[in-house]
Amino acid sequence: MKHIILSLALAGVIAPVVPAPLDAGTITRACMKSDRKAANRRLCVCIQRAARKTLSSSDQRMAASFFKDPHRSQEIRQSDRSSHETFWKRYKKFGERAKQMCS
Repeated sequence: MKHIILSLALAGVIAPVVPAPLDAGTITRACMKSDRKAANRRLCVCIQRAARKTLSSSDQRMAASFFKDPHRSQEIRQSDRSSHETFWKRYKKFGERAKQMCS
């Protein structure tokens, strides 16, 4: 009985130190739901890691929308809005980073 209680007590102390999985992001979920043949958990998690290093949370949400509606990316790229232009520059950097990290 002492061993069980000790084990549970140690688990309560050690568990909070373990980092949360990095795959629960917006990009990962969109990637996994996409109908692309190359989409798999390892690749989607890698792309998410690249996104976290390059894009803000709102940028990640916009980028994730491209998995469901690829035409949306063209609309953003061709938009005259300055916010879309600056997003697109960050998105291109993200794409380059993802390619380097995940290829």
